[in-house]
Amino acid sequence: MNRFFALACAAAFPLAASAQIYFSDDFEVDPTTNYSFNSSVAGDLPANNLNNEANYFFDYSSVGIPLAPNSAAGGTRGLKMETNVIGSGVFSGFSTSPLGLSLSGDYTLYFDAWINFQGPFPGGGSGTTQMLFAGIGVAATTTQFPGTNINGVGFSATGDGGTSADYRAYTAVGSPLDPSTGVYAAGSHSTARNNTDPYYAGFVGTVPAAQTAWANGQGFFDQTGSTNPGAQGMAWRRWKIQKTGTSASWYIDGLRIATVDNVNFTGDNFYVGMFDINASSSTQPISRDLLFGLVDNVQVVPEPTSLVALGLGAAALLRRRRK
Repeated sequence: MNRFFALACAAAFPLAASAQIYFSDDFEVDPTTNYSFNSSVAGDLPANNLNNEANYFFDYSSVGIPLAPNSAAGGTRGLKMETNVIGSGVFSGFSTSPLGLSLSGDYTLYFDAWINFQGPFPGGGSGTTQMLFAGIGVAATTTQFPGTNINGVGFSATGDGGTSADYRAYTAVGSPLDPSTGVYAAGSHSTARNNTDPYYAGFVGTVPAAQTAWANGQGFFDQTGSTNPGAQGMAWRRWKIQKTGTSASWYIDGLRIATVDNVNFTGDNFYVGMFDINASSSTQPISRDLLFGLVDNVQVVPEPTSLVALGLGAAALLRRRRK
């Protein structure tokens, strides 16, 4: 087999080629300098205890969280995200994006997500209603936060099910898209974004025994129970955001949550982040150890349709060469 034929075959059948990954990070090697940290609070840094925090090399097993489902054995490092930490008391949030990434065409963003919060469960303790956030179509150095700036499209979910809109889609600053717009897969009725909607009943979570034991050792004995049905907290979830043309679809564990059409993608990057929907911080000191979001095993891959087109082009090129 000559070199050209081998290359053409690789292009014609790209789904089997591991090289067809636009971006990947499992956080097992400290990647802090590879990301921008974009906070809604002026002067905020990833670890200055001002308001928002990002630890890109956090060992989540240290607080009793099990291995993420897409991690290699022993790979318990991930991105820890905190917002509105104790004493700040500001409606705030942040986003973080990889530096130097330029995405084009149709692609899909995948990552493992965990939303942790302090008990007692199911309702949670003080200040637990926060949202893990992710989106596409942005510049790497722009802050994405519903209170100040939204570019492209963003999607967010609470961990505790503590609002009437636990699943949200954003295309602009301010309120999330309303169910009446038809973007939510649960329907256009008023409760379509609430964790209590039957559409989300398959989501349940239980506090890991190792975390309960760890919290007990810190003198906090309320880290027990289970989350509300339909809520995202205290369990690993696989998020997927799929870009197709000017549309973006959001899935969690294979369940479609929302699809937004006619998106104005103003940039060529993605982000993950956290924000608080309230201006008050948790009053529980243990919240610095238990109130956070985790992201692990991030991948961006081209859409199969793009790969098939690439493969067909390579095959046609090969046929022309043979003539």
